[in-house]
Amino acid sequence: MSRAAPVRSIIHVDMDAFYASVEQRDRPELRGRPVIVGGDPRGRGVVSAASYEAREFGIHSAMPIGRAARLCPEAIFLPVDMDKYALVSREIMTLLSEYSPLLEPISVDEAFLDLTGTQRLLGPALEVARTIKARLRQEVGLTASAGVAPNKFLAKLASDLQKPDGLVEVKPEEEADFLRSLPIERLWGVGRVTARDLRAMGIETIGQLARVPASVLAKRFGKWGALLHELANGRDDRPVEPFAAPKSMGAEETFAEDTRDLEELRRTLLAQSERVARELRGEGYAGRTVTLKLRFADFQTITRSLTGEATQDGLEIFRRAFALLERVTRVKPVRLVGVSVSGLIQGGPGQLSLFSAAEVRRDQVARAADRLVRRFGDRALIPASLLEPSRRRQP
Repeated sequence: MSRAAPVRSIIHVDMDAFYASVEQRDRPELRGRPVIVGGDPRGRGVVSAASYEAREFGIHSAMPIGRAARLCPEAIFLPVDMDKYALVSREIMTLLSEYSPLLEPISVDEAFLDLTGTQRLLGPALEVARTIKARLRQEVGLTASAGVAPNKFLAKLASDLQKPDGLVEVKPEEEADFLRSLPIERLWGVGRVTARDLRAMGIETIGQLARVPASVLAKRFGKWGALLHELANGRDDRPVEPFAAPKSMGAEETFAEDTRDLEELRRTLLAQSERVARELRGEGYAGRTVTLKLRFADFQTITRSLTGEATQDGLEIFRRAFALLERVTRVKPVRLVGVSVSGLIQGGPGQLSLFSAAEVRRDQVARAADRLVRRFGDRALIPASLLEPSRRRQP
């Protein structure tokens, strides 16, 4: 007779206002003040992170940065420093990995841990979550919120309920009580449109949704309806999957003013290609497919892709991206440009035999440059073609 599968113990750890909290940690004069990470408030970018002091003004991630400035003129606006945040993220993930090999980072500032079967060694999952939060505060200098539950969906939902610095446990057999009164927007994937459709059916809470037969939801929403029924009843069988390879790496930029200038687009693509290549090399990947993304002044967005030999060379990524750009008929001015690399394979220093001799030499030079950038920052090495004409050395 087969045994029933053990009840899982999943922790979801989510750092609080990560980018902004790192800046407040490193600059004590910013503590207690509204901090917005995302760039110049006079520009046209978006908010990447807002401290909890800034959120009191209604500011949130992905909000246009100009609107955030109008809501809170006294806020401190800072540029995104991904190199610094990535270093802190690695420190956090290293700490979490001490508790289970089943660690699944899902972004730089959040991760799942599967502690199933570790109670004799580590104690109850709730106590482990308390210990992790205390260590993150003491050793990393940041607060985190955590959710403890029998599956990933419930753990992530629990971690979001009492932010910042929250800790919520959903015990086995108590899933229905936990979900009953929560609004339907708390379910994964339920946005404004789906919420409107559900409310048109008289459904306001997750508990009400759980009572709707799966067949009715499937008829109304297709396969998505069946998944909604599972989630509303607290069921989620997805395992915690460690070491998932990234699907792509990319960079994009919104211009301060819409542009038709091909030279400006070329310079921007070259800088982005070098940045993406540096990330590929740092993570030990090469990619086959280069994708160009363009958003025009009227917000029409297009992508164009080109697939070839795997590369982690910034110049080669740029050549493919620029070739794609030259094929696009640009009648309207461009608002945003980006480049990404997908079709990733392992392609670290130990696999340079995959590349030609010229590529190997370029790779060696690039890795030396990467070391200088890590030590001295992004401005340590700049391709000459990216310098303003007045800054270039005259012959």
